[in-house]
Amino acid sequence: MFLLRLLTRPASSASNRTAAFGLFGTAMVAINLLSTSSVLACPSSQSKKTASGNEPSSVYDFSAVDIDGNKVDFERYRGHVLIIVNVASKCGYTAGHYKELNELYEEYGETEGLRILAFPCNQFGNQEPGTNEEIKHFARVEKGAKFDLFAKIYVNGDEAHPLWQFLKQRQGGTLFDAIKWNFTKFIVDKNGQPVERHGPQTSPLQLRDNLKKYFAQ
Repeated sequence: MFLLRLLTRPASSASNRTAAFGLFGTAMVAINLLSTSSVLACPSSQSKKTASGNEPSSVYDFSAVDIDGNKVDFERYRGHVLIIVNVASKCGYTAGHYKELNELYEEYGETEGLRILAFPCNQFGNQEPGTNEEIKHFARVEKGAKFDLFAKIYVNGDEAHPLWQFLKQRQGGTLFDAIKWNFTKFIVDKNGQPVERHGPQTSPLQLRDNLKKYFAQ
């Protein structure tokens, strides 16, 4: 019934129509995910242990490979507020999100220590099909991204990166915890704790007031 009301509700403006289709698309993705066992095969409540065999307690317990193939220990982000986001180069949200993520980084990267960690992922609509080199060129050259960019990963399923399992465990989603689409954003506070989760309909600039709260802590 929700989908029926969404489709039949009159749209008074182009922006309302865009929002309606965005919500409809997300709802359809959620339905598809619910019917795809491989996406949900690794429950978010079972985040993998760290290399030392301990249960992770913060994002500082993790590492990842950056877009150039270098291992990055997340201890380097201690004391910083983070936005961790799964990105794609061919999504309808791509242009707006890259632009606004750049704006946030330029505004708060130097003054407040904001760090943005972008993880390319091709699990949603085949919208990040390129190699790491191609993704790097797109993000750095075409979109001018200066924030931290990591190698392509999985965010759902058996092969999901341990960091993303941890994020989903600490900040569950609507209906279920699996990531539902590109540009899902997690805010991590200065203690390395995931404190907020926002879907693609929430634009990066809408996070300003939320971020300021964590900058002040």
